[in-house]
Amino acid sequence: MAMDKHHHHHQMPLTKSASRQRYNEWVFRDVPSDITIEVDGGIFSLHKFPLVSRSGRIRRLVAEHRDSDISRIELVSLPGGSESFELAAKFCYGVNFEITSANVAQLCCVSDYLEMSEDHSKNNLGSRAEEYLDSIVCKNLEMCVEVLRQCENLLPLADELKIVSRCIDAVASKACVEQIASSFSRLEYSSSGRLHMSKQANCEGDWWIEDLSVLRIDLYQRVITAMKFRGVRPESIAASLVSYAQKELTQKSISGSSFQEKLVVETIVSLMPVEKFVVPLSFLFGLLRSAVMLDCNAACRLDLERRIGSQLDIATLDDILIPLFRHAGDTLFDVDTVHRILVNFSQQEGDSDDDMEDVSVFESDSPTATPSQTALFKVSKLVDNYLAEIAPDANLKLNKFIAIAETLPAHARTVHDGLYRAIDVYLKAHQTLSEPDKRRLCKSIDFQKLSQEAGAHAAQNERLPLQSIVQVLYFEQLRLRNALFCSYPDDDIKPMHQSWRINSGALSAAMSPKDNYASLRRENRELKLELARMRMRLNDLEKDHVSMKRDMQKSSSRRFMKSFSKRIGKKFNIFGHSSSRGESTSPSRHSERTESKITDRT
Repeated sequence: MAMDKHHHHHQMPLTKSASRQRYNEWVFRDVPSDITIEVDGGIFSLHKFPLVSRSGRIRRLVAEHRDSDISRIELVSLPGGSESFELAAKFCYGVNFEITSANVAQLCCVSDYLEMSEDHSKNNLGSRAEEYLDSIVCKNLEMCVEVLRQCENLLPLADELKIVSRCIDAVASKACVEQIASSFSRLEYSSSGRLHMSKQANCEGDWWIEDLSVLRIDLYQRVITAMKFRGVRPESIAASLVSYAQKELTQKSISGSSFQEKLVVETIVSLMPVEKFVVPLSFLFGLLRSAVMLDCNAACRLDLERRIGSQLDIATLDDILIPLFRHAGDTLFDVDTVHRILVNFSQQEGDSDDDMEDVSVFESDSPTATPSQTALFKVSKLVDNYLAEIAPDANLKLNKFIAIAETLPAHARTVHDGLYRAIDVYLKAHQTLSEPDKRRLCKSIDFQKLSQEAGAHAAQNERLPLQSIVQVLYFEQLRLRNALFCSYPDDDIKPMHQSWRINSGALSAAMSPKDNYASLRRENRELKLELARMRMRLNDLEKDHVSMKRDMQKSSSRRFMKSFSKRIGKKFNIFGHSSSRGESTSPSRHSERTESKITDRT
């Protein structure tokens, strides 16, 4: 009997009616049937002799029905159903057919079920199928993948017969060997005579990546695990995971079940390489969104959050705006997840900007490790933009907003304009906040780190608590004093150092809340007057400076220098340094003349 073992075309599966029609073509017509075999609803009227000569199971079953003239046997749970049995029956009748990658797994399983082994008959179906599997299939990666697909419906028997494990080992070793060969092919000599490896595009030559995407998730997981063990490049593993996820979570999402999608996400996350920057950040965020939506297990989500946290400095605002798919009273975006990501970022290992080439693991056990200042600066801007985006949400609780704002260390923000803007948006959207809550919210802002424009806006922002406005006005005054000192450093003007923090807003135990509030209002009003007066004086000095430059070009006489000294002396009397009575720097009565010129913007 001849069976073609070298033709690899796939056979079309047979329906039950087609199967019955086909077997009538090859079964004996001149000899009456003496046995009926029922398989998966299909009925086969056959002959005992060719079947029992090859199948130990059928011989045993026939022996149990010796008393009856025509035996009827039902083969329950036969692997591959009626289609597989038809191939086995053809073999028993000596009919030629092709062993291919599409049917070899079925043949191995059905021959085991029917006991068509060498012990029962030489050169039997089992040994022929095994020979084809080992000598043909396991030397070809594409055929191994096709056999694994066939095994999906033949488990657990295909596993017990080691069909699955042999194909998986073959795929993993083949991919590894091809990568090694590819690496050797890129070896070349430089102009100096040194041997080096030419650059290769990511995953170039890894044609198997797309092929693996056809496998079911459980077998795909086993293939990737074997590849990692064999040493296949992490970049190739990551590329395969991306390809598989795109197919399973986008192309099949319409017809697929949420349980299946959840299993895919959790499995892919568990298979990801540990190396940094191998898995694209956008892909990690995509998986995290799916994990939130599908309510994946905690280990899966925490793993994604750790990986994202390790490279958060290259994320965008759109990346971290993760929608929340839960209850009606929830916030629009998943603030808790972003907070955990920020905590992971703050606790990650500190890397310099230049040593990211050969990075190792994305996690660090060091409790004192911190991210680089450059990364901190980038993430601080990202956080401030995120806060401004989520601030209008009416369901966003104050504690959560503050937790996000204060996750980064104090030195992360060199300028607090972004944080001030976000807090101002929150104050606009939550106008029922109490004064203590407003103070707690604004405590995050370092008013010394506001730009001149932001400081001017804050000084007249009535949404801020009174204590914060007093601080803003104080630092504006301090900024102007130091600007004057820098303009004329030789004069007797003492700069006010920015290390001293204003404390006027602290509640005194000796004052009632009403008196304390009145005191803050008074101090606020005085600081505004002093600030306006100083701005006017600074403008006068700038005009004098221009005038003096013109005078110096016309004359260089001593008389001019004496005049210059007198003019400057008069200007600096506004700070009261020449007063013999030791008066304070609080606004004098002369400031009342300028009061009418000040207009408070709302």
